[in-house]
Amino acid sequence: MSAIDRFGLGLAAVGRPGYINLGHADDLGHDYDVADMQARAYAVLDAAWAAGIRYFDAARSYGRAEEFLASWLASRAIALESVTIGSKWGYTYTAGWRVDAATHEVKEHSLANLERQLGESRGWLGPHLDLYQIHSATLESGVIEDRAVLERLARLGDEGVAVGLSVSGPRQGDTLYRALDARVDGRRVFDAVQATWNLLEPSAGAALREAHADGLRVIIKEALANGRLTARNQAADFADSRRRLTEMASRLRCSIDALALAAVLAQPWVDVVLSGAATVEQLRSNLGALGVAWDVAADAALGGIVEDPATYWATRAALPWN
Repeated sequence: MSAIDRFGLGLAAVGRPGYINLGHADDLGHDYDVADMQARAYAVLDAAWAAGIRYFDAARSYGRAEEFLASWLASRAIALESVTIGSKWGYTYTAGWRVDAATHEVKEHSLANLERQLGESRGWLGPHLDLYQIHSATLESGVIEDRAVLERLARLGDEGVAVGLSVSGPRQGDTLYRALDARVDGRRVFDAVQATWNLLEPSAGAALREAHADGLRVIIKEALANGRLTARNQAADFADSRRRLTEMASRLRCSIDALALAAVLAQPWVDVVLSGAATVEQLRSNLGALGVAWDVAADAALGGIVEDPATYWATRAALPWN
């Protein structure tokens, strides 16, 4: 596997007007016209394709992400065998193309919602749908113990679509361990896991390492902590962490975002790390991670910025949609 094969592009930031990344509204120029949004998505997708990225990640709750991706695939005549497409079910987009919506998405992990959203995803992506994931599975949602859902996912696997789950929250590792035990007719249900792992929140590392050893494809999301691991994070209480990041980025001659992504790529159990770039410039900066020589000094220096998982996820929950 080449280095670029370990990069994917997530479409959350280009598929809908509102997102929780720092500075997202500025990235879109506060312009939420559908045609303009699609053009920006195409530009980022074109740049990713030109760079060699071949994995693309969407979800039913990412606004028009599946629609934009599907029309891009068709307009560029992308062959099935040359690209891998993942999407997710479990959240319904409810913002109505508004940034100031009271509720942006609603979570429901029922069998009925799986059937509905699978039909919608297939309606847009057709045979391009390679991986379908539970969106933000948690122990509290009970989805991993829902026999009807597991049996439907197992049948989906029999139909040729890989089955995965994304995990979220301070108990990501516990959720993943439970998923590794999920079986239907003696066969493991899940083929892949998508999880948050970054320099601030590495607590799922042991579970992800075990999942990789067990044969699951490990995909890392939110490697930049929704923009907190970029130069945009000027929060006063982040000053010491920002200083450490800046010093290490200077030593390794890269941007802070490239540094954070290089930390993920340095983990041998990571198969794909997602860029969540909203602009071509961000994507190019992210790809600078491929040239970063991550070393033990970086590990040692940046271990001090790790946050308690509960603190990290509370901070994430407080980020504003913009």
